[in-house]
Amino acid sequence: MSQGAGDSRSLLVLAGLLAVLGLAPTSAIHVYTPREVYGTVGSHVTLSCSFWSSEWISEDISITWHFQAEGSRDSISIFHYAKGQPYIDDVGTFKERMEWAGNPRRKDGSIVIHNLDYTDNGTFTCDVKNPPDIVGKSSQVTLYVLEKVPTRYGVVLGSIIGGALLLVLLVVALCLPRALLLAPEAGGPAATA
Repeated sequence: MSQGAGDSRSLLVLAGLLAVLGLAPTSAIHVYTPREVYGTVGSHVTLSCSFWSSEWISEDISITWHFQAEGSRDSISIFHYAKGQPYIDDVGTFKERMEWAGNPRRKDGSIVIHNLDYTDNGTFTCDVKNPPDIVGKSSQVTLYVLEKVPTRYGVVLGSIIGGALLLVLLVVALCLPRALLLAPEAGGPAATA
């Protein structure tokens, strides 16, 4: 076999392999966060981030959190997880108040922010890459830091219904014994004497 025939066969095999790899289906990584999280000044809040990947969890997995303050167009990196190590960025207001709470093996990339302040209001973005599964959208959660967490309508409605039932039971408990005591005086069989 001549040298030229061997080279062309190698090129043909290489071209075929590249074509197959180029047509191989890829799946996207899916990242999930709640839409909104509420916290109170001085407390702490967990920003949950979970993900689904069709690939095994790689040693090269990376999880990145970004923060965009309310009313700002700029986004800053505040946290990064890579090569099995969490890295809290040295810049910004979160450096002393952030804690890694995730576990990539459990598909969890959550963080905790301590000592909340009004300046923490804004949008947090969680982005996960699990090579070779690196295609996918990041997910965003908006943090609202309030003086007091608003009471949900279900809690208010449940309290109103519970209070109304308690009032009905109290009225029945007070009126029923009185009605039973007054019944014999109204001319019943016990009233003949």
